[in-house]
Amino acid sequence: MKLSTLIVTKNRAQELELTLNKLLGILDLMQHEVLVFIDGCEETHKLISKYNWVKWSWNEKSVGASPARNFLYKKAEGNILVGLDDDAHPISENFVNKIENTFLQFPDVGIIAFQEVRGLFSTDEEAFRSRQTKVTQHKTTDFIGCGFAVKKSVYDETRGFPSWIDIYGEESCLSIEVLDLGYEILYDNEIVVNHRIDKKKRLAQGRNYFRFEKQLKNTIYYYLVYYPKPILKIAKLLLHNFKKYALTDKKCFSLFFKAVFTATNNFFKVLKFRKPVSNQTLQRMKLLKGVQY
Repeated sequence: MKLSTLIVTKNRAQELELTLNKLLGILDLMQHEVLVFIDGCEETHKLISKYNWVKWSWNEKSVGASPARNFLYKKAEGNILVGLDDDAHPISENFVNKIENTFLQFPDVGIIAFQEVRGLFSTDEEAFRSRQTKVTQHKTTDFIGCGFAVKKSVYDETRGFPSWIDIYGEESCLSIEVLDLGYEILYDNEIVVNHRIDKKKRLAQGRNYFRFEKQLKNTIYYYLVYYPKPILKIAKLLLHNFKKYALTDKKCFSLFFKAVFTATNNFFKVLKFRKPVSNQTLQRMKLLKGVQY
């Protein structure tokens, strides 16, 4: 098996169906496989019989995006693992060939971060015209979860997506482990996905508040697990978020303390996964260009 495409989905059956239809026109199912994990969403089970070429997994209760990825990626058989969100699909030509050729061209690269084009468009051509057109490839510190590729051999050297994070921040955990192993992460804006986000709808649903709480809690975990001396980093994180968000928004104020309480309550549980990276890795990360969101 040359390539596995992996998707975790929850409560977005229509978006997933569109993504699967797009993939059917791109992939060679004789050489490529698609694996989908349904994270506690009964409605999505209706798609299982319709898309019998997909390798389905599911859990009756939601376990969170990162634990679901952790489970799903262990089942993949491809030499290259492509991660997509359920509402994201490739829009660049020769998508698979570009991924394969990039890994061949840069043998020290463990992860390729794709260019993300956000928004709803009438056609893929219109979405593609909205991309950043100036060709760029550069080493970076992270990748965007809606579109990336990782060598299976590299992924298997890491501990995989963390089971101690639910959602938001799991990409950073995999990234720092890959970098600490000596591999590179390459941002390549010629490999493009359309992340079909309705920004206004998400804002109206309060998704920014949900993300604020999860990211704050999980960043505390991230520093605790990976940094040799995490206390100062956590203190700076809390001070920044308190001054910038908690003091300016009542909802953020309550979510700030909720996140801190949850992190404190789970301190010893998360501490069991502690595996600090080297100081050389942290210094190397400071010199790299950040991922483009």
